Amino acid sequence: QVQLVESGGGLVQPGGSLTLSCAASGRVYTITVMAWHRQVPGKQRERVAIIADGYGPNYADAVKERFTISRDKAKSTVTLQMNNLKVEDTAIYYCYMGGRDDYWGQGTQVTVSK
Repeated sequence: QVQLVESGGGLVQPGGSLTLSCAASGRVYTITVMAWHRQVPGKQRERVAIIADGYGPNYADAVKERFTISRDKAKSTVTLQMNNLKVEDTAIYYCYMGGRDDYWGQGTQVTVSK
């Protein structure tokens, strides 16, 4: 089993920045993929960014050039740096890690508003 704990959400004005972090514990040696997803009430959860063993990061078109995913495998953490935030980035953000199984964080609210 793997447990994920997220941190870093909050309220920010348009154009601002936030950093989300996700720390894993447990059988972290099984993890080969790390990603961030987001969900707005009433809509499907969508993948924002992903990074996997042997591959470079990949981003949704809506966040390219603004968001950066990075990971520290030794520390079993994944981070999402979000810059130039827009109102439409408002959502609950979920950390995902996978390998043999799928694991999700509890979600953290990001609100972009004046």
